[in-house]
Amino acid sequence: MSSGRRTGLPSVDATKPIVLVVAGHLTPADVPRFYEELYERLDGELAARPDGFVATEVICEVGGLDRPNLAVVEVLARLQLDARRRGCRVRLRDAGRELRLLLDLVGLGGMVV
Repeated sequence: MSSGRRTGLPSVDATKPIVLVVAGHLTPADVPRFYEELYERLDGELAARPDGFVATEVICEVGGLDRPNLAVVEVLARLQLDARRRGCRVRLRDAGRELRLLLDLVGLGGMVV
């Protein structure tokens, strides 16, 4: 018999993930741009939410990458490291076969959604 009470934590508001688009042909010079965008988005969300709840997941849309290379790996590894420092995890959406193989090779295969 149900008591009519809801389960879970009623005071916790489920937040939407932050979505970053990683597309085109990346070079090592592009690396700082992505982690700066991540910090701006996380800081902006924190400032907009007085209750202190922020996204705990960052989704990187990678379907628009021209060709995966080591600059892409560096961008994604840096995003993952910086997001973890802020209590978030990074997951990839629409990763192609070449990117998945490259990430598996360097030990980052667990990022792919």
